[in-house]
Amino acid sequence: MRAPLITVIVTYTIAIIGLTLMPGLDDKGQPWHMSIFEALYVVSYTATTIGFGEVPYPYSPTQRLWMTFSIYLTVIPWFYAIGKIISLFQDPALKQALTTASFARAVNHLHEPFYIVSGYGETGSLLVKALDHKGIRVVVTEMNQDRVNDLELEDYQFDIPALCSDAQLPDTLLRAGVRHPMCKGIAALTDNDHVNLAVAVGAKLLNPNLTVLARAEDDEVAANMASFGTDHILNPYLLFGDQLGMEVHAIGTYLLHKWLTGVPGDTLVLPKVPPIGKWIVCGYGRFGKAVVENLEREQITTVVIEADPELTHCENCIVGSGTEAATLIEAGIEDAVGIIAGTNNDINNLSIVMTAQKINPDLFVVVRKNRRFNEPLFEHFNADISMDPSDIIAHECLARMITPMMTHFLQLVRTQDNNWANQLISQLVGIVGENVPDAWGVTVDNEHSPAVANLIAWGLPVTLDALTRDPGNRVRKLPLVPLMLVRSGKYELLPKLTTQLYVGDRLLFCGSSSGKAAQPIALSNHKTLTWIINGREIADGWLWRWMTRKIMRLRRPGRPQEKTK
Repeated sequence: MRAPLITVIVTYTIAIIGLTLMPGLDDKGQPWHMSIFEALYVVSYTATTIGFGEVPYPYSPTQRLWMTFSIYLTVIPWFYAIGKIISLFQDPALKQALTTASFARAVNHLHEPFYIVSGYGETGSLLVKALDHKGIRVVVTEMNQDRVNDLELEDYQFDIPALCSDAQLPDTLLRAGVRHPMCKGIAALTDNDHVNLAVAVGAKLLNPNLTVLARAEDDEVAANMASFGTDHILNPYLLFGDQLGMEVHAIGTYLLHKWLTGVPGDTLVLPKVPPIGKWIVCGYGRFGKAVVENLEREQITTVVIEADPELTHCENCIVGSGTEAATLIEAGIEDAVGIIAGTNNDINNLSIVMTAQKINPDLFVVVRKNRRFNEPLFEHFNADISMDPSDIIAHECLARMITPMMTHFLQLVRTQDNNWANQLISQLVGIVGENVPDAWGVTVDNEHSPAVANLIAWGLPVTLDALTRDPGNRVRKLPLVPLMLVRSGKYELLPKLTTQLYVGDRLLFCGSSSGKAAQPIALSNHKTLTWIINGREIADGWLWRWMTRKIMRLRRPGRPQEKTK
């Protein structure tokens, strides 16, 4: 804009100075010259084509001649400047600069906890939708402008700041708020492992205390992420293989895992139990290897079909794609109980299972979905189990973001038997129904549960049972279940309601949204909590609180009581 602005200023100056020098006559016939202000006024409304008037006196021929010259002198530079302005605002670099500045301001103005999601693809969009549904703020970075446009068209309850930029660049991470005091973590969910690695490493270097979740399908990339302290490394194929192994021999444990990592409000769907016998696995890539490893761990026989054994390092396998009937018959499809179509091509996977079912209609079918836009094809086919990497990663991220203790809980659940998991499921269904429950953590301290911490400090014992009762009716139980107690680094599953609480304890609950909303009343209001514990209503004055603390100290066990004269 430097050249057009200078041009406009110079032409205005020439027109104004010239107009002040042109002689005119006033109403008495005396010589008269315009002042600088009058000349500026006349040139301004003339140059902008608003109109023309001879003020304050009719112009002399000399003034009219100069005004004619000034019209052409000033109007043409105006058109030149306006054209430059229009072309400037159409410049992609300026648009990007304005968008970036607006994005940075929106992030800086966030005053509540938020997460950064790097990559708004299939996985990222699912996670953003789930977090927004949970009322958690999100900031998005994405390299593809079309995906950013898709995000802006979505009907989210919050305004989600989004920037089309490379998250591998430190400047992008800083603008996204990686050092923002309210930033709780970042999820690197692009479809490129090396990009996810760069984002994870950059985030840890810029803010070592930040929780970092990253998707990684390559073992070397995952090891590199771990060396930089990445908190959660998620491989969808390993996760699915592990879940498939649970479905075979511990369906209750699998159902509990699926339920507690689901999106709150979704309906619980009973999974189909995979049969035990010989399984045909088509494709020995990262997905196939993970599945075979977990099935063989459960003592299940597998036969692998692979089109490129040298590339996948498959030593004992049948060469082929699995779409041909001859290859499937060679693998023993006629006496197999199940088939897994696990190639990286959706059409081939559908072809494999269709061919296999023509030979053996009783097969248990597991099919891998690679692209979400092929969802209608898989819905029409209706496989027994559909493996969607995006869905698996999004659910795992959601569980780790919302309730970090849930990760430890699910790990401990794997050490329990299937009957234990079934009993817990029955308890949850009886309390919260068949919808996916909310899960949340509670820390016993002055910041998160001041009422509990105060009563403990005053000497009044507080048990876990008090936190499970309705603040409006102490006899009625809230629709929630305490899943785990963490004390001094030790984990206790399903703690008893009679357990006495201490400052520093951490608790994991799950239940309905109404139970989650009601519990904070007891956690923060010591009057309500005291009423829940012993049914007594206490005054709220400072004198009464002081006297109550004194009485409780005197009643502590081991303290000698004062004798009454």
